[in-house]
Amino acid sequence: MNSDFILEEYIKEALLIESKKKKKKKDPKVGTGKKPKGSGRRLYTDENPKDTVSVKFRTVTDIRDTLSKKTFKSKSHARQSQIINLIHQRVRAAYKNAKNPKVKARLKKAYNYAKKRKEASKRKTKRMNKSKSKK
Repeated sequence: MNSDFILEEYIKEALLIESKKKKKKKDPKVGTGKKPKGSGRRLYTDENPKDTVSVKFRTVTDIRDTLSKKTFKSKSHARQSQIINLIHQRVRAAYKNAKNPKVKARLKKAYNYAKKRKEASKRKTKRMNKSKSKK
């Protein structure tokens, strides 16, 4: 009689553990796109449209215009660094994949400009970190 009770409790516990394994956590944000494992953020969706800065990187002028926008300038330095890094990565990939010599030359100039801005942003970050450590 006692062994039946123990067996019944064991089965209930095993079923409970199994049911917990099958339940999936809900996505933190509803939308389209992939959600990387272990991440609460979705890729390819705009979770915070108020934080959006439209980015163009086809030419040096496009990059200058993007980096001089009011929406860009109103961001914190950390966010600006992220945007500059994004432009740098995208123009680097476009330059690397370009076949047409004219397009490649245009993208090389844009890439060099983006690299220069990225380095300037790094220097500013170092200056800011030094001033924080002195306080």
